[in-house]
Amino acid sequence: MAIQSVEISCPKCDAPVSVGQETCEWCHSPVTISTFNSVYDMPMPMVNKYASVYRKALAEHPDNQTLNNSVAMCYLKLKLYDKALPAFEKAMEDNFDNSETFFYAAICLLEGKKAFLHQRATIDKIIEYINAANMIEPKGIYYYFLAYIKYDYFKRKFLNTTPNYSDLLKTAIAQGLSKNDVEQLYAILGVERPAEL
Repeated sequence: MAIQSVEISCPKCDAPVSVGQETCEWCHSPVTISTFNSVYDMPMPMVNKYASVYRKALAEHPDNQTLNNSVAMCYLKLKLYDKALPAFEKAMEDNFDNSETFFYAAICLLEGKKAFLHQRATIDKIIEYINAANMIEPKGIYYYFLAYIKYDYFKRKFLNTTPNYSDLLKTAIAQGLSKNDVEQLYAILGVERPAEL
């Protein structure tokens, strides 16, 4: 699906830009947020400014996948899971080429709490989203997150599951899991890393 041309103000310098641009020609900042890495180290006031620009544009273009994905990344950074999840889900509609959208939607479902504390229906939805992300583009961090879910929910509740967390951990490592990915995941999740993982 082609990116709909939407004119907005650059979230950093207020210059006129288009959602289709990667960076602002004036300040060279990203116009939209396509990955969480773009906002991971961004100061909170700047994340709020980006989110505000996207919210205004979404008022006129509510179905724009790029804007929905961008605002969702900002909301996730701000730990506003209840706002991030619907924006990620809107960005998913008819757009099955961005694995990160599914991955971060799954993270939002945990709402900053351990998997162990959630209902089975929520866990099943998380697994569905992670499996979708892996079907689009298998990544070590996706398998690792699934290993975390299988450990913290299934193993801790003494429930049998296949593949189990240790099988998924091996797959994650084989898929190129990095220490940095793991550290960033737990920072986003807001939970402690289990010793077993």
